[in-house]
Amino acid sequence: MKRWLLIVLLLAVGIWLVPYSVPLLLALATALLLEPSIRRLQQTYRLKRVHAVTAIFSLFIVIVGVLLYVLIVIFVEQVMALSQKLPAFLSEATKVLDRLIQTWQSYSSSIPREIIESLERGVNTVQQMLLSFASSLTQSLVHYIAAVPAFLIHFLVYIVALFLICLDLPRLKQGVRRHLSERTEQRLGMIVTQLSKAAVGFIKAQFLLSVITFFLALAGLVVLGIDYAALMALVIVIVDILPILGTGSVLVPWGIISIANGDKALGIGLIVLFVVITVVRRIIEPKVFSTNLGISPLAALVSVYLGFQLLGFIGLFVGPVVVILVEALAKAGVIRWTIKL
Repeated sequence: MKRWLLIVLLLAVGIWLVPYSVPLLLALATALLLEPSIRRLQQTYRLKRVHAVTAIFSLFIVIVGVLLYVLIVIFVEQVMALSQKLPAFLSEATKVLDRLIQTWQSYSSSIPREIIESLERGVNTVQQMLLSFASSLTQSLVHYIAAVPAFLIHFLVYIVALFLICLDLPRLKQGVRRHLSERTEQRLGMIVTQLSKAAVGFIKAQFLLSVITFFLALAGLVVLGIDYAALMALVIVIVDILPILGTGSVLVPWGIISIANGDKALGIGLIVLFVVITVVRRIIEPKVFSTNLGISPLAALVSVYLGFQLLGFIGLFVGPVVVILVEALAKAGVIRWTIKL
C-alpha cells in the first residue's frame, strides 16, 4: 500500500512539474531520438561516448541553425517586400471599396429603409469585429515580441540540457533500471522504442506533406503567372505549418481581393488552387501517416479527424500519438483486450 501511495505521489508531483520543465522534457525527448545515431557512431568508429555525442550534437546544432537562419531570412524578406508593396495594395483596396460604395449608393435608393438600416447595422458589426481582431492581433504581436527574451533563455537551457543528457543517458537508463523489475523494464523499453520510431516517422510525415504542398502551390502559382512563385509557395507552406492557419489563410483572401479588384481569372484560379491543395492533402494524409507512423490508414484517418474535431489544430498531433501509445502499450502487454461479447 505504501509503495502505491509513493508512486501516486511521485506521479502527481511529476504532472505538477511538467509545465515548468518543458525545455528539459524536450531535451530528453531529443536525446532519445539522437541516441541511436550516437551508438551507431560509437560502434562504427570505436569512439568514446563524449566524442560521439559531441559530433552528433554539433551536427544537430548546425542543422537547426541553418533552418532557423533560412526561416528568419525568408521572414525578413517577406516583411520588407510587404512594406514596399503595402501602399499599392492599400490603394487598390481603397479603389475596390470605393466601387462597392458607389454600387451600393446606386441600389440603395430603391431598397426599403428597414433593410438599409439592417444592412448598416451588419456592416457596423463587421467593422467592430475587424477592429477587435486588429486589436487582438496587435496585442498578440506585442506579447510574442516580449516573449523573445524568455524564449532565448528556454532555448539555451534546452541546448545545454540536451548535451548533458546525451552524455549521461546510459547512466540515467541504468539508474531507472535499478527501480524496475525485468518484466517492467522489457515493457518500458518496447514502449520507448515504439514511441521513438513514431516520433521520427511523424517528423518525416510532416516534412513530406510540406514538400507536396510546396510543389502543388508552386505549380499552381506558375500556371497563374504569379511573380516570385517559389517564394510565395514557401510562404504558403510556412503559414500552413503554423497553428490554426492554413493554405486558405493566404490563397482565399488573395483570391477574393483579386476578384473584387476585377481580376476574376486570377481570383478563381487561387481559390481553385486552394481547393486542389486541400483535397490532395486530405487524400494522402492518412497514407503518409500510416506509412511513417506504423499504423493502419484507417486508424490514421480516424485519429487525425477525431483529434481535429475534439482539440482543433493540436488534435492533428495528439490523435495519432494516442493511437501509437495505445498500440505500444498493447504490444508491451500493459493493455490486454480480453472483452468478449
